[in-house]
Amino acid sequence: MREDVEALDISDVTANWVNAEVLSRQIDERIKALADLSDTPLFFGRLDYLHAPGAEQAEGAEGERFYIGRRHVHDGDGDPMVIDWRAPVSQPFYRASKKDPMDVGLRRRFGYTGGDLTAYEDEHLSDPQEAARTSRLLQQEIERPRVGPMRDIVATIQPEQDEIVRSGLGGTVCVQGGPGTGKTAVGLHRVAYLLYAHRERLARTGTLVIGPNKSFLHYIEQVLPALGELTVRQATVDDLVAHVEVRGTDEAPAAVVKGDARLAEVLRRAVYSHVRMPTEPVVVVRGSRRWRVPAYELEDMVRELLDRNIRYGAAREALPQRIAHAVLVQMERSGEAPDDRVQDAVARTGVVKAAVKEIWPPVDPAKLVLRLLTDADFLAAHADGILDEDEQRTMLWAKPVRSVKSARWSAADAVLIDETADIVERTHSLGHVVLDEAQDLSPMQYRAVGRRCTTGSATVLGDLAQGTTPWATRSWGEALAHLGKADGVIEELTAGFRVPTDVIAYASRLLPHIAPGLAPVASVRENPGFFDLRPVAGAADVVAACEELLRREGSVGLIAADARVPALASALASAGLSYLEPGAETTAETRLTLVPASLAKGLEYDYVVLDEPRAVVDGEPDGRTGLRRLYVALTRAVSGLIVAYAGELPAELG
Repeated sequence: MREDVEALDISDVTANWVNAEVLSRQIDERIKALADLSDTPLFFGRLDYLHAPGAEQAEGAEGERFYIGRRHVHDGDGDPMVIDWRAPVSQPFYRASKKDPMDVGLRRRFGYTGGDLTAYEDEHLSDPQEAARTSRLLQQEIERPRVGPMRDIVATIQPEQDEIVRSGLGGTVCVQGGPGTGKTAVGLHRVAYLLYAHRERLARTGTLVIGPNKSFLHYIEQVLPALGELTVRQATVDDLVAHVEVRGTDEAPAAVVKGDARLAEVLRRAVYSHVRMPTEPVVVVRGSRRWRVPAYELEDMVRELLDRNIRYGAAREALPQRIAHAVLVQMERSGEAPDDRVQDAVARTGVVKAAVKEIWPPVDPAKLVLRLLTDADFLAAHADGILDEDEQRTMLWAKPVRSVKSARWSAADAVLIDETADIVERTHSLGHVVLDEAQDLSPMQYRAVGRRCTTGSATVLGDLAQGTTPWATRSWGEALAHLGKADGVIEELTAGFRVPTDVIAYASRLLPHIAPGLAPVASVRENPGFFDLRPVAGAADVVAACEELLRREGSVGLIAADARVPALASALASAGLSYLEPGAETTAETRLTLVPASLAKGLEYDYVVLDEPRAVVDGEPDGRTGLRRLYVALTRAVSGLIVAYAGELPAELG
């Protein structure tokens, strides 16, 4: 298929160089999408239907066989050999069961080792004599060691996951899922499905995946390309709102206030405070005639624009045309016959421009936010009745700043600037946005993401128990409201596929303290995993634990409180153990990653050594956030976990 595309000759089918360039680029993208992945098989399943799909199910009617794979594959004549996993005919591979065989006589799963076909397993779904059983190949695939970045799960999607993946483009879906439930994979596969089902629409409007940090995005970046989808942009929230360079940080109380949704109204008031009601008429000279628009008429125009509640910048652009139209009406009454060109000329005259600048001056979002953060009187005037005096003092900067460029902006400040920019000029909206690890966002950050999908939909992924910021989400209903998607559907995944039984059971001891009422994850893995609570004397024992796990197959993560990372790095270097940064791809030579606890979220390793749980808790500004950070760190292991501690363990672990 790739060679056919490479052999295309477009020299006689393009009308001009622009068409040739566009077509050539499309061909290049198609060739990239058809790249070989050496260890990724083209098909992983087979469905034998009792009857041809869509045909009448008459007795004696012939069935049909389909091979299911990551993408559509056809032969030299164009006949399909493998059906894309997203096609409707592939759905029974994920949903069919003994109770509801969906007209499938046989479902076959294929097992691979390093890209080579090594096994297969059959289920006769319509045979009443065959009992339902757990697929061994499915279990092996789920428990396979994790080396390298995150991979697709098209061969192992479960029925409850498939329902979310195939939900329609029009609605927003919020997925609450504990560690190892596959929520990130579900979100990415939903994007792949939507691009398959609504390709033309999303090609026009665009798709975006938002992750918590660069390490996480690097970890997941190969999932969609492996499924042939190359057009999805990936970013962090900080990337979206990068109007200024972020060089500063906020204390937790200030960040909480700045992240509060009430700031949106403070900013709106501050922006529109620049509008001044006219006190003087506008007099336009055209040839020997003078045309006068009185102040009361100008005031009516301004009030009408304010009442329409359109963007500040759009209203500012409309005002000169309104003034020019009033002049045209006077011209027509005097017997002249002006046209649109005259109106445009009047709107561009110096006197009209000067009047608009005086009445509706331009607003620079960064300068406005800077004034709010440094001018106590200006903030008090626009936060009156919204923020109390303590909250205002909390968000004000201690020292004056000369300019926007010299200011040490924080991440929360950048979000405020983004909100202000949207009040001035509408933010471009995409067709679909995936927001992962959403529980850590502030209300203002949700608003920033929501602006990117006002005319589209969203997939929101997260776990309330893993909220590790002081402003972490308290409920998904509240989060969806801030996102502007209050009608979104909330789904819950509780079956754990990645975290071993013993590990998730131990970590779940924290749930009553960090997320009361949240259902614990129930591991569906047959292998209970390796789990060890290990007292240690110092860093040398922690390094020894890493060496012990490196003798096993798979990746190893050493997770520690951020403050302890430098000492552990030095100990690893002294022992001659090389290690990677979070999100970097493991190799045969280097399978150990040193992970600060603050960057562990969303990452997975076959084996984890968790250094000093008490230090992880104490490294956060408050106890609940610290316990949530510990819950995240405890649940990064896919096959085994060693908890190494020299001091006391947190009492909440029992």
